[in-house]
Amino acid sequence: MTTSTRERIVSESLRLFADRGYAATSVAEIEAAAGLSPGAGGLYRHFRSKEEVLASAIREHIERTRRQISDVLEHASAYEERPLEIRLRMTCQVGLAKMREEQDLVRVLFRDLDQFPNLVAEMREGIVNPLYDGIATWLSEQPEFQGVDEDWPAIASILGGAVVNYWLANESMYEPPSRIDEDRFVASWARLGLGLLHLDRAPAT
Repeated sequence: MTTSTRERIVSESLRLFADRGYAATSVAEIEAAAGLSPGAGGLYRHFRSKEEVLASAIREHIERTRRQISDVLEHASAYEERPLEIRLRMTCQVGLAKMREEQDLVRVLFRDLDQFPNLVAEMREGIVNPLYDGIATWLSEQPEFQGVDEDWPAIASILGGAVVNYWLANESMYEPPSRIDEDRFVASWARLGLGLLHLDRAPAT
């Protein structure tokens, strides 16, 4: 599939922002990385400003995330014949893969987006919250949990937060917490999920 000039500008700008920082990346550098003549104004034929390029990158990632969540939930029933532990492992692995997929955007978020609170809000409402909501929905719809009265959004924030923290620690400190490799993390994450089957469900007094 041929990549359009606009798509190249967006993808290359996000890579440069992640590597060098938003402020340190010039329009000319984006143009050169996207295969345009640097300094000739090619970027401005598609975007009004560097900030608009960043906003477009975020919005494209938001739209992709929405499609991914919708697809996962739509096809989740196809895996219901597999043991719950396997489904949980798969869910954790999908979460880690999503973090890797969004690594440039995450780097930009932590480094530069405090300059753009409106874009932070778009990321929060368009990517972060939908991902946690998707985990909560997926958990509540598993056959083993049908009819179980749990605070699924809160549980999703714990399990989802563990995935985010594991990836961020690995990314920022160049090794995972306590050197726990990914296979061990995924297996233990799934065991925590299985523990939901054995919680004391007696009402609080």
